[in-house]
Amino acid sequence: MSIKQVDISRKRPIRREAFAKGIIRLKPSTIKLIREGALEKGDALQLARIAGIMAAKMTPQLLPLCHPLRLEAVDITTQLGEDYVEVRSHVIATEKTGVEMEALTAVSAALLNIWDVVKQYEKDEKGQYPSTSIAEIRVELKVKHEDEGA
Repeated sequence: MSIKQVDISRKRPIRREAFAKGIIRLKPSTIKLIREGALEKGDALQLARIAGIMAAKMTPQLLPLCHPLRLEAVDITTQLGEDYVEVRSHVIATEKTGVEMEALTAVSAALLNIWDVVKQYEKDEKGQYPSTSIAEIRVELKVKHEDEGA
């Protein structure tokens, strides 16, 4: 079996949206530092939003079989819990194929950037991360607006 990019040449462009989310579990003490704006590397949540937007646009470079798409909107939101940060993405494009992978890539990169900014606070005495984890990355919803096609 060969590896190939799917042929979408006969499909028509329509407005497509995808919503994805994921979380990073952190120590409550790290969440407190994020809330207080006291991280040495700076604002983890702002960095996550920027990194998520950039990652969505770079998806075809990271996933070889993904079609390059003209993204029309990428929105990244974050929410702090007691021991986690939740990241959500919303991606929109008028294209021949969906934007789920862009939404997932955005969330993944945002979460990885949070980890990078807080890692010094998450390490234990052996330099390990026993309580830090990225989890629950998933597509929450994808939407095709059939009646709005070009």
